[in-house]
Amino acid sequence: MQEYLDLVDRVLTRGKRKSNRTGTDTISCFAEQYRVDLAGGFPLLTTKKVNFSAMLREVLWYLSGEDHIRTLRQHTKIWDAWADPEGNLDTAYGRYWRKFPSARMNPETGTYDVVEVDQIGRVLEMLKTDPNSRRMVVTAWEPGNALSSKLPPCHYTFVFNVADGKISCHLTQRSGDIAIGIPFNLAAYSLLTCILAREAGMALGEFSHTIVDAHVYVNHIEGLREQLKRSPRSLPRVEIAAKPLDALAFEDFNLVGYDPHPAIKFEVAV
Repeated sequence: MQEYLDLVDRVLTRGKRKSNRTGTDTISCFAEQYRVDLAGGFPLLTTKKVNFSAMLREVLWYLSGEDHIRTLRQHTKIWDAWADPEGNLDTAYGRYWRKFPSARMNPETGTYDVVEVDQIGRVLEMLKTDPNSRRMVVTAWEPGNALSSKLPPCHYTFVFNVADGKISCHLTQRSGDIAIGIPFNLAAYSLLTCILAREAGMALGEFSHTIVDAHVYVNHIEGLREQLKRSPRSLPRVEIAAKPLDALAFEDFNLVGYDPHPAIKFEVAV
């Protein structure tokens, strides 16, 4: 996918070397942005093989609203480094997507009650009843949690927008690992958009992505340079069963026509 390769090239060309909490320096750029047309195919990178199954498991875990990885870790280890020995995860995106703690004043007592807000459910309702709304926002950033979390949310808010019957998604990310994280984020939020489009009866628009600190770890440079030598291939498509969002399971998704270049090994900086 050329949009991704252009992002890699910009960061490697313009980025500045920075130290960070992991101990492995990065080449970093401020506020990078790209966008892809979802009607042109499912944006799973073809210049290296991306683990679609692990990405799908992660999206379904988000949608479950679980605050632990005990089920997820049976299928993929991508969150193991940040969970405690019992599998609890203080930065569980889905918990905030589906059960965001919201303080509301009780007029009878003058105190605040905490209620849980299903942000995904609310977006789906608006897509069906008020698709021109500009308030279809989902956030995973809860300030109290961010102060204590081992890894506060990186992709922390996203917004859906409908125009001419097409649904688009814009994701804002405070920090983005170009080699490992961004390909997963791109595919995950595009898949979520596809899920919502199918249930709301809409066509696909665009996925747009802003990365505030877009960075390449220095030990990923050679692998990314190898990708830049490769030519993108035709994008695959994803088939999704005609089920309600909360009834979807792993077996309800089918990736068709994925023919990537070989995988490239990148080490995760924890």
